Amino acid sequence: MTPVTSRQRLPDDYYEREARQLGATRIAGVDEVGRGPLAGPVSAAAVVLDFDRLPEGLRDSKQLSHKRREALAEAIHATADLCIVHIGVEEIEQLNILGAAHLAMRQALAGLAQPADFALIDGKLAPRGLNLPHRMVVKGDAKVLSIAAASIVAKVARDAIMAELARTNPGYGWDTNAGYPTPAHRAALARLGVTPHHRRSFAPVHKILYK
Repeated sequence: MTPVTSRQRLPDDYYEREARQLGATRIAGVDEVGRGPLAGPVSAAAVVLDFDRLPEGLRDSKQLSHKRREALAEAIHATADLCIVHIGVEEIEQLNILGAAHLAMRQALAGLAQPADFALIDGKLAPRGLNLPHRMVVKGDAKVLSIAAASIVAKVARDAIMAELARTNPGYGWDTNAGYPTPAHRAALARLGVTPHHRRSFAPVHKILYK
């Protein structure tokens, strides 16, 4: 198999075509967002694209403007079979962040309207207990169209949750930092304290609780 290098600028359907050659017909791209924030859920999406109605401009969500992500997410929702799952702070604390992210991925795949028969998943480590043929793709959101689509809808959905939480928990800047540990968020933590939406096992939050 010819390797896909980091020089490749846009995701393509190379991995989907390879999966079809192995007999797969419904190929889901899977990605998660929100492992690094200090607050809010971790989210994952599974997306089965319709390649006859492919939204133009799919790429890693981090490479897109907010406006473009929103537009692409709307187009993906209109043309693809997808499921988005959010795992909240309580389960993150019980499972640890990796376990929660993998749970979100498994549930997203299980929530598709029609089951996938193959999954292309961003990252190195496959979710435990995934009983589905799959392939892990490092930096898959920058390489694989289906994973790029999953990264877009997952981020847009999680950002919407954080914007809503920002309205009821003012001062932390979640509408702009999405709960990530920016200097402004850390300063707000020190000034305003810990909310129920913060991940208490994460070091910056833990230090404030138990200093």
